[in-house]
Amino acid sequence: MFVRKDIVALSVPFTLGVAAAAVSEGFSQGLYIVSSICCIAAVALLCLAARNGRQQAAVYALFFALGAFCWINDHICGSPAARQPEAALRGLEHLTAAIDAAGFRKPGTAALLKALLTGNRKALDQATVAAFRAAGASHILALSGLHLGIIYACIALLLRIFGNGRAAGVARAVVSVTACGFYTVMTGAGPSIVRAFLFITMNEISRLLPHRRRDPLAVLCTALLIQLCISPSVISSVGFQLSYLAMLGIFLIYPPLEAWYPEGFRFDPLRRIWCSIALTISCQVFTAPLVWMTFHSFPKYFLLTNLVALPLTEALMACSVASISLSALGWCPEMLKGLVDALAQALIFCLKTIASI
Repeated sequence: MFVRKDIVALSVPFTLGVAAAAVSEGFSQGLYIVSSICCIAAVALLCLAARNGRQQAAVYALFFALGAFCWINDHICGSPAARQPEAALRGLEHLTAAIDAAGFRKPGTAALLKALLTGNRKALDQATVAAFRAAGASHILALSGLHLGIIYACIALLLRIFGNGRAAGVARAVVSVTACGFYTVMTGAGPSIVRAFLFITMNEISRLLPHRRRDPLAVLCTALLIQLCISPSVISSVGFQLSYLAMLGIFLIYPPLEAWYPEGFRFDPLRRIWCSIALTISCQVFTAPLVWMTFHSFPKYFLLTNLVALPLTEALMACSVASISLSALGWCPEMLKGLVDALAQALIFCLKTIASI
């Protein structure tokens, strides 16, 4: 039976093979030689496994060679130029227009929503962008799995009206995956967004298989393997690396940290705060070294920033999706628009305050 250790054992050598080939990019003259060696090694390892019965080590080596070959083949042949479908471009234009037409009164609200929902930061003033950067909240402005996760949660909440039957479950899965897939393509299909979409797809599939145990680490490794098979060159993207490192930290470190504050029978605000702290620490443990090596900086107030900014961002995006949707239908309560304005201004104010410390 296919279990977690299988996908982990296969994804790790495959990823190492892709990474090893990516590191050798500077030695372009030897790419054809390395490619040929990988092909020969793959065939030789298969023959060795069949002859000696030592399948495990041979399969690991095979996947390492296949990972290297995938990257080299992609590098030599060249990936086709990514081009957004016309429907996705029109959808992005309609979403941008809907944000402008929603009628938010506070200056900066529409610009911030465009950044959070479409990834377009051109309308944001430089002072706001600098405040986000100085406070260690640049990841909030860059479209990532966080944003798609919030969109997915909004869709899931809306689709609860379908009920809990088997047919309703299938309908919810199809609508959720289709909507999230369209949003992924519409916003440019960045590495972190694609990773989140793969997670969502596998989560919806697992929901339709009630007797199948969902293992977060297996989901992570499966998504990693799929994404690298489709686009091996993405391994050089810092966004891709940070996305998977953050999720790895969440899956490995967050559960034991969360368990330090046991869940009680009543609503406990302090436990909610502790869970937010544990989540932030879990991400930073794995991503901070890469951030330091890449950008030579470290957000000193990352804990305070995430404790304040993440809840505000989640509330802002959820309320803005509702407000923009209702405005597009021709009816949106002014109270809801005012709430969106207040949340946007609160987020900007808090991050500017933290940045000024």
